Amino acid sequence: MLLPHGAVIAVIDGEQLELYRNGGNEAKPELLAMDAPALDEHNKDSGARHLSSSANPGHLLEEDAHAAAIVHWLNRQATDGEIKHLVIVAPPRTLGEMRRRYSKQLKAALVDELHKDLIGRSKNDILAALQTK
Repeated sequence: MLLPHGAVIAVIDGEQLELYRNGGNEAKPELLAMDAPALDEHNKDSGARHLSSSANPGHLLEEDAHAAAIVHWLNRQATDGEIKHLVIVAPPRTLGEMRRRYSKQLKAALVDELHKDLIGRSKNDILAALQTK
């Protein structure tokens, strides 16, 4: 995958968010760490999963609220023109929850998605996973 200069790479799981920006170019990307925003994760609206039960454990509601808060922030960044190119890296379940909430502007900025859990991995590991996609 080619990463445009300035592309934002959001590495996400059910609890964390890591952000990087490509400070290099498409031929030689260089991931630069960005500060993660403060997120409002109080919105437990996860579509059909409103109540905690054995079928919908509470931790899934918390993960869904985390994913919703990230997408809310990403949507705002894309709408405001702060993110022009975006790659999202997340486990399949988290990514599925996020996709339901993408705005039109976010979809337009989305370069690619990678279905992997890479939280806590090195920048080189993240780049290697993106480049082998």
